[in-house]
Amino acid sequence: MSVKITCAPGNHTDKWHNIDWKRAHRKVKKLQVRIAKATKEGKFNKVKSLQWILTHSYSAKVIAVKRVTENRGKSTPGVDGITWSTPEMKITAAKKLKRRGYRSLPLRRIYIPKKNGKKRALHIPTMKDRAQQALYLQALEPVSETLADNNSYGFRKERSTADAIEQCFKNLCRKSSPEWVLEADIVGCFDNINQEWLLKNIPTDKEILKKWLKAGYIENGKLFSTEEGTPQGGNISPTLANMTLDGLEKELKEKFPCRSGKKVNLVRYADDFIVTGKSENILKEEVKPLIVNFLKERGLELSSEKTRITHIENGFDFLGQNVRKYKGKLIIKPSKENLKAIMKKIRKIIAGHKTVKQSCLIQILNPLIRGWSNYHSGVVAKNAYSKLDHFIWEKLWQWSCRRHPKKGKRWIKRKYFKQIGSRDWVFEAKTGETLIKASDTKIIRHIKIKGDYNPFDPKWEEYSEKRFCKLQMKHIKHRKRLLNVWKAQNGKCPCCEERITAESGWNLHHIVKRISGGTENLSNLKLLHPNCHRQLHYRCNIAGSQMRV
Repeated sequence: MSVKITCAPGNHTDKWHNIDWKRAHRKVKKLQVRIAKATKEGKFNKVKSLQWILTHSYSAKVIAVKRVTENRGKSTPGVDGITWSTPEMKITAAKKLKRRGYRSLPLRRIYIPKKNGKKRALHIPTMKDRAQQALYLQALEPVSETLADNNSYGFRKERSTADAIEQCFKNLCRKSSPEWVLEADIVGCFDNINQEWLLKNIPTDKEILKKWLKAGYIENGKLFSTEEGTPQGGNISPTLANMTLDGLEKELKEKFPCRSGKKVNLVRYADDFIVTGKSENILKEEVKPLIVNFLKERGLELSSEKTRITHIENGFDFLGQNVRKYKGKLIIKPSKENLKAIMKKIRKIIAGHKTVKQSCLIQILNPLIRGWSNYHSGVVAKNAYSKLDHFIWEKLWQWSCRRHPKKGKRWIKRKYFKQIGSRDWVFEAKTGETLIKASDTKIIRHIKIKGDYNPFDPKWEEYSEKRFCKLQMKHIKHRKRLLNVWKAQNGKCPCCEERITAESGWNLHHIVKRISGGTENLSNLKLLHPNCHRQLHYRCNIAGSQMRV
């Protein structure tokens, strides 16, 4: 009798660094493609069976553990105070990821500040619960991506705020475009979603989902129950929130088709969205009631304070950008609030580092300036860049003068600000490190992702590869050596064949070690994921010790 093996036996190992990641990712992706295909065909019984196979796959389990031990929250424990920091702990955790006997522990509640001065509650699951969520998310993502709204851009693979802003431009740039915009804001989206609706409509393991939703949270040593909402802080929560709001665009299109002439279009990023309309009355009397009814079924409601209807000539802020028409021409630029926020952050950094070396201050400020500038590089941002550069110069001049109160201004300028070519007042350290300028960032129009793109559909593979390479080069274009290595590898890690992105991080590996005479030539360099880099060195050390024996 033949037995169907659901996971590659070669991956069952007692050593974390012996896992064949290439094989593991390939196996999981094949199952995800099959789930997406079955979802598209409406075969939900088959979807359920394939999800069961994936969540019981050893390959999926080790990838889930890898995901939660390499993200930003890897060092943040839950209520049990446990983190998985060693290879032994990771492999043990992967083996213990089982459905039978699984119980979700309460969440650890903390508060993070919001822009308006209030605080947002953040719920932190334990590492085991995070890994379990990451495991089931691998089975749920192909379904969510297949069923998602075309113009939903938040917390989805290969989609970003830049795509949402570009869609706003396409909807509003023409003379014949709609002139009225409904700015919608949902009151506590994550905290108020109807749990019964989730259990009834989310195509995943209901028993496991119920355990996550009903886990409760601990605050000040007391246990509180969670009767509504999905915890903001869990791996799977953004996808659950997205699936809750998916379907709104379809309802709007059915009620207001293109031929109706009412020019109703939706652009959504997570729980923030805008809806365009031909007139204020259409949005107020027809569109808004439809949205209210849609949300009410899911236990949500619009904020009366933040939801408003605006004319395009008055403009509106969306995702840190200001969208407005000036004499009939649509211009999108960084919002005043967003510019104030980055200035406040830089002011705080400079004020808090009065005695550090100039080179250290440059190392702290450069990533912040580069990140903010790149975020706005697809819109009309030159004026904002100039304002930011001038503001930074003022604060750095104050920082420099404070350090030498008995010295003259010319002496201070010569010490901290250099002339490089035709450019004067360049903040440069003795080590050669130079503060970058926001105004040096090139304005490049963003390539918006196609609305019906599905990362789990093989027909989109070539399109995805081309677009990925164009976009990701922006993150490392300022480091030519890394860019050349990245290009030579087609943007993929040679060990696991997964994409190298800003989120995944990277390490530069020398094939022949520098201590053994290895050069910095392109032929001697590889760009690897941090985990793959550790795995490679582990295997090299094992091989070296065996040769010595």
